[in-house]
Amino acid sequence: MRRCNLFPFARARLRLVPVAAALWACGGGSEMAQMPGMEGDHAAHMPAMVAPAETDTAQALGRGLVQLTSEQEQALGVTYATVERISAVREIRTVGRIDAPEGNIADITPKTDGFVEELLVATTGEAVRRGQPLLTIYSPALVAAQEELLTARRLAAQVDPAATEAWSSAQSMLEASRRRLAWWDITDEQIERLERTGEVTKTLRLVAPVSGIVLEKDVVEGQRVTPGTRLYRIADLSTVWVEGEVFERDLQFVEVGSQAHIEVTAYPGEHMMGAVSFVYPTVEIASRTNRVRVSVANPGLRFKPGMFATVFFEVAAIRDDIAVPLEAVVVTGERNLVFVRGEAGVLMPHEVVLGARAGDRVQILSGLAEGETIVASANFLIDAESRLGATGGSMPGMQHGGHGEEGR
Repeated sequence: MRRCNLFPFARARLRLVPVAAALWACGGGSEMAQMPGMEGDHAAHMPAMVAPAETDTAQALGRGLVQLTSEQEQALGVTYATVERISAVREIRTVGRIDAPEGNIADITPKTDGFVEELLVATTGEAVRRGQPLLTIYSPALVAAQEELLTARRLAAQVDPAATEAWSSAQSMLEASRRRLAWWDITDEQIERLERTGEVTKTLRLVAPVSGIVLEKDVVEGQRVTPGTRLYRIADLSTVWVEGEVFERDLQFVEVGSQAHIEVTAYPGEHMMGAVSFVYPTVEIASRTNRVRVSVANPGLRFKPGMFATVFFEVAAIRDDIAVPLEAVVVTGERNLVFVRGEAGVLMPHEVVLGARAGDRVQILSGLAEGETIVASANFLIDAESRLGATGGSMPGMQHGGHGEEGR
């Protein structure tokens, strides 16, 4: 009977078909061709019987049990690993864009008709502080409101406080005149100056309601403005948002409060820390991703809206749970299988449910027990032989367990 050396095939890691063909050629088509070292009594002493329950389980998965000698294991490159509990960290990486926080953006709009007399903040990109004058505006309605306030003030001063009803009405008219100017964004300081001097001014100033950077300027001197016309957009950039897309499978690890590392191309080698402030409630159908918002402190205004940033999340993907090497899992498209080595050396397929991945390990939710020995490499060759064994055949030179009397 011819003998064949499988080591060249194992070293070259050829696909299953060439290996099977080589096994067939070496076996010469015999019913029980021998592998290296399988001569005479050695093959006869291989275990032939396994528990019926194991055989039934394997057949239910469309597989058979496989028996290998040490020489066959070495030739095929089969290695084993022990199922154990581990804890592992996984890095989730995504690319996002820096934006100004929506809550820190203010649009400056007039609440009355008028004409811009002077721009005090004339360029985009300027830094402004809260209460800083932005422009002066002339409005006939504002002039009339100033005159009404002064008139109401004079009348209130002339009414005798003893005349309770008249005095109360005069005070109410005075307060109403003040409120009208305040509702038109005239500051308390300007109103107080008007009452103190008694002088009506042609123009009044609009001031910045927040501190920040002028992102947009849509006004020029002499322009006629109407209520609601946006003149400036100002944003406080002391904190910025970084919004990126996280794959659906990673959403279980990213939640509000999760810490993130932020890197931008402008500052290589540096990173800033941020925290997830919002996870959007919908998933993008086409990309299967979910948008996540990270809030980042921005000292020195180094992060600028429009920049792209790389966001890293380091998450505890596996926490003291059963995990196996990714190589150990055979993914068939219908199920995930791991081959477990029994006490007699028989390899039995187990269907497993996969959980999170971390590096080269994958969490096993069910199907394996801690301490079991599993096939860690050459799984596709073992799976191919197992499928052949389920049909009553095999690659020449291979032995199966669980075939009843035929295996004796």
